Amino acid sequence: MAEKRYGRQTPTASVVLPYESSLGAQAIEIYDRSGQSSMPWQQLMIEDIMAVGDDELWVHMKFGWSVPRRNGKSEIPIIRGIYGLTHGEKVLYTAHRTTTSHSTWEKIVERLAKAGFNEGKDYKTTKQYGLEHIEWLDGSGGLINFRTRSSKGALGEGYDLLIIDEAQEYTADQESALKYVVTSSKNPQTLMCGTPPTAVSSGTVFLKYRREVMTGKSEDSGWAEWSVTEMSDTRDVDLWYETNPALGYILTERAIRSELGDDQVDDNIQRLGLWLRYNQKSAISREEWQSCAISGKPDIPNGAKLYFGVKYAQSTGNVSLAVAVKTADSKIFVEAVDCRSARDGNAWIIAYLRAKRAAKAVIDGAGNQGILAEDMANASVSCKAVLPKVSEVIEANTLFEQRLFEGKIVHTEQPSLTQVISNCDHRAIGSGGGFGYSCIVDGADVSLIEAVSLAHWACANEKEVQKQLIRY
Repeated sequence: MAEKRYGRQTPTASVVLPYESSLGAQAIEIYDRSGQSSMPWQQLMIEDIMAVGDDELWVHMKFGWSVPRRNGKSEIPIIRGIYGLTHGEKVLYTAHRTTTSHSTWEKIVERLAKAGFNEGKDYKTTKQYGLEHIEWLDGSGGLINFRTRSSKGALGEGYDLLIIDEAQEYTADQESALKYVVTSSKNPQTLMCGTPPTAVSSGTVFLKYRREVMTGKSEDSGWAEWSVTEMSDTRDVDLWYETNPALGYILTERAIRSELGDDQVDDNIQRLGLWLRYNQKSAISREEWQSCAISGKPDIPNGAKLYFGVKYAQSTGNVSLAVAVKTADSKIFVEAVDCRSARDGNAWIIAYLRAKRAAKAVIDGAGNQGILAEDMANASVSCKAVLPKVSEVIEANTLFEQRLFEGKIVHTEQPSLTQVISNCDHRAIGSGGGFGYSCIVDGADVSLIEAVSLAHWACANEKEVQKQLIRY
C-alpha cells in the first residue's frame, strides 16, 4: 500500500526574524483542547507569529501569510485570537465580508465551548450580526470585536491585536482607518492573511506589504507563503503538494482536480498561490518600464525570428502592430511598430509581415482578425497567423508583466509606448480573474501595449529547434 502523502508543511518562501522563545505552544494547546487537530504547518506559523524577545514583546509586530484556498489559513487567526482573548488582549478581527467575520465568530464560540469554557461563566458574547463581540470574564480585559472593514471602521478604539482576514481586499483607505488602532498598545501586533490578489481584487496593502518584507524594507515584520514563482501547469500533482499544506489532511487530490477549469491564470492564483501584480495606480509604473530600457540597438543574433502582435481596438477604431525578438542574452526585445486607423486597411501591416524572418503574427480583435488572416493568405505571406482565444490573451498579458518585472524584457523606451504603459490599468476579461488593459489618461491608445504583449507571448513560446547530431 502506498504511503499517504501530505502537502509541504514549510513555506515555499518566508521571512522570519530570529528568535529563541515563543508562546505558540500555549496557543496551540488551548486550540487543540477543542477537539480540533492543528496541522504541522499551522503550528509552525503560530510559533513564528508568537515569537517573543527577551523583553517579552512580540518579535514580529506585523506578520502576513498567503496560502491557496481551502487550506485552513483562517484557522491561524482563530488560534491567535483565542489566545489573546484568554490572556487579556483586546483583539479586533476584520474581514472583507460580513459573512466571513460572522462565521469566524461562530467558530471561536464553538471552539471555546468544546475546549471546556462556559458562556456566562468564562465569557459572554454579543450575537448581533455585523457587531459580534466576545468578552472574557476574569477581569483581565480580554475581548474580541468582529467587524467588516470600511474606510471609517474602528476609529478612536484601541486594541492590542489587529487581524486582517481576506487581506487581498485590504485597501489603502481601510489601512488609514485601522493602522492606528494598535498604536497605544504596549505590545501591539497586526496580522494579515489571504490569497494572492486577482484582477478583480480591490486591495493594494497586502501586495505592498509582501514586497516590502520580501525585499528587506520593513522592520519587525514577517512573511510566509506557499506559492509557485511563475505560471505553471495546474494539473501537475507535485505542484499541488508543494503549494497546498493541507493536502492529505483536509484537502484531497480529487477535490482539487474537480475545481480546475480552463482559466490557467486563475487556477495558478487560487490553487498554486501565484503572485501577480494587480491594482496599482498604473499597472506598470514609468520607473518599472524605464528600468528595462536599453541605449542603442539591441544585440540580436543573426537569423533570429521576428514575432508580431496585432491588436484591433474596438474603442478607438485603431489597429496597433508590435514586434518581439530574442536577444543574444536570452531576453526579449519588444517594440511598437505603428498605430493607425483600421480604415487604412491591412496593406501596411502585411508589408511588415513579409519580412524574411517573420515567423508568427498573433492577431486579436473580433471582426478583424479573420480578415487580416485571409489577407495574409491571399498575399502568400509565409508568416503564420495565430488567432488567440480569450484564455491565451489572458496568458499573454500575465506572462508579459511577469517577465517585465523579472527584467527579462528590454526596449528602447519609445515615447508613445512609454506613455501608454505608464498610464494603464487592468480590466477584467474572461470569467476567472484574467485581465486585459485600459488607459487611465486621454489621448493614448491601449492597443499599443496589447500588441506588444501578444508579440512577446509569441516570442516567449518559441520552441528552440534542436539540431540533429549524426555520429558515425
